[in-house]
Amino acid sequence: MERSTDRILTTHVGSLARPVDLLDLMKAKVNGAPYAEEDYARRISAAVAEVVSKQVESGIDIVTDGEQSKLGFSAYVSERLAGYEARPGAIDSAEFSQEVAAFPEYYERYFGKAMHGGAVAKINPVACIGPVSYKGIDALNKDIENLKAAVAGVDKVDVFMPAVAPGGVGGNEYYPTEEEYLQAVGEAMRTEYKAIVDAGFIVQIDDPWMTVVRGDGSLSLDDRLRKIELAVEVLNHSLRGIPPEQVRLHTCYGINEGPRIHDAELKDIVGIMLKVNAGAYSFEAANPRHEHEYHVWEDVKLPEGKLIIPGMVAHASNIVEHPELICERIVRFANIVGRENVIAGTDCGFSTQATYTPEVHPTVVWAKFQAIAAGAQLATKQLWG
Repeated sequence: MERSTDRILTTHVGSLARPVDLLDLMKAKVNGAPYAEEDYARRISAAVAEVVSKQVESGIDIVTDGEQSKLGFSAYVSERLAGYEARPGAIDSAEFSQEVAAFPEYYERYFGKAMHGGAVAKINPVACIGPVSYKGIDALNKDIENLKAAVAGVDKVDVFMPAVAPGGVGGNEYYPTEEEYLQAVGEAMRTEYKAIVDAGFIVQIDDPWMTVVRGDGSLSLDDRLRKIELAVEVLNHSLRGIPPEQVRLHTCYGINEGPRIHDAELKDIVGIMLKVNAGAYSFEAANPRHEHEYHVWEDVKLPEGKLIIPGMVAHASNIVEHPELICERIVRFANIVGRENVIAGTDCGFSTQATYTPEVHPTVVWAKFQAIAAGAQLATKQLWG
């Protein structure tokens, strides 16, 4: 994993909008409509090449495939893990029960339209009904092949590929205990984590459930902490033998734009977050609910050799942050944890579901990336002279 040794490096969280013609093919496939598999595969390959090129053009140093092949950052695993059954119905928002109860009118519209309204496919919850195993080798290898081809010859610093954490796969209706279930999922997902690293990429573990569980008021504090500790223990076991410097962890909050007054605070999760055997930790730091939390690092010592990837632009606003503001944000963190330990990132992904209506317009996303790059250049001048 590269560090900001002589300048502030830039990256983002992963998901980016899919081209409309690719969305059309995805929709046809999901709905069982006629489509040409060869055309579908070629369009995904081309989309990955296009999105990698745009990242580099926009000033992003550490790039990825934009999750162009996936229906969603977590929904994709239902195609790659055996032992699950779809449960059609409304998306379960029980983990956001306090937030929804406080603002029911807002979230009725938000969950129905803004967050899922333009999705290519309805993201149905899945339940584990049998032994969990990994069946997605072909799809995984194709993703790796596409990303390798896309980054060959481009001027990048490093490459990462996202993969979902074991805790975010689905509900358990088969294993006797939650611990046995998570262990089975972790062992299956290890196949994906290891393949990504063996391909020469950094694996990014996407885990919004760490923060969601910590902020779940329907559970006692002891139960919340117990669930998170178990999830981290399982994740670390699934990462065994993988060098921490080839792993980055991303946490977020599950909701993009909203009041979010029940978000867990960074001070309450940072200790558990740092227990994950990763070399870098990505978290929200640019939106109005969490920007002040850079102060947490004044009291929490970043372990030796670790990096942080704080968000420098928000993923739920079409306002493009000014490079000077981004510079200020970078410098704040650098002055606390050390300039070499900061990589400028984003709060979250910009198209966590394959959708025709991403909350931030794709053209705005590229402008945000350009602003991150410009802000990183300004911060580099301040921090290195």
